Amino acid sequence: MLLPIPGILDQKQLKKVREILNNSRFVDGRLSAGLTARKVKNNEEIPQDAQVLNQLNHIVMNALYNHPVFQAGVIPHRVATPFYARYGKGQYYGDHVDDPIMGPMNGRYRTDVSTTVFLNEPDEYAGGETVIHTQYGERKVKLAAGDAITYPSGSLHHVAEVTDGTRLVAVTWTQSMVRDPAKRELLYELYRTRDALQKKMPDDEETTRLDHTYINLMRMWAEI
Repeated sequence: MLLPIPGILDQKQLKKVREILNNSRFVDGRLSAGLTARKVKNNEEIPQDAQVLNQLNHIVMNALYNHPVFQAGVIPHRVATPFYARYGKGQYYGDHVDDPIMGPMNGRYRTDVSTTVFLNEPDEYAGGETVIHTQYGERKVKLAAGDAITYPSGSLHHVAEVTDGTRLVAVTWTQSMVRDPAKRELLYELYRTRDALQKKMPDDEETTRLDHTYINLMRMWAEI
């Protein structure tokens, strides 16, 4: 499931994030890549030991993790510290599949869902789309600043070459409590229907029945 999430960050938060990014040191993004990814990766990232990451994560990751659509669609168990990436003119990230297991030896996690949070407006750069290969063909994604896209980490995807301007994003990975992407999608559709019914007919018997079905499917499929 490709799930766009609008409004992760508001304008005040975006302004602060951009101020931090504009004053941060970026290094070659290949330093954080595995052997295969290094061959196709051409971007810049803030080093993982940079002090500014605490400030950025307090804004970006708190907002992402607490967003109701992220909670309902991703069902997070463990969420990775993100990479804050910059793509200038001529930079890109070729076709790749994200590593199945990430993190330090004492904190390993499975990557079920990848998330890109867009940190600047689409008219600030040309190209730079996140391109995800699906069973229905390629999906090109380029969202407004503050919006995010989530997609299965096992999907083949790439970042198209930036032909003008600068692209700024935060990228993170999640181990979901529900490993199977098809089950996550079913739960998300049930969640949306349950939410709508609870607002329109909170005391209806059918609403209660659907609520119980959602809860028990979550209990059946969740792994902690």
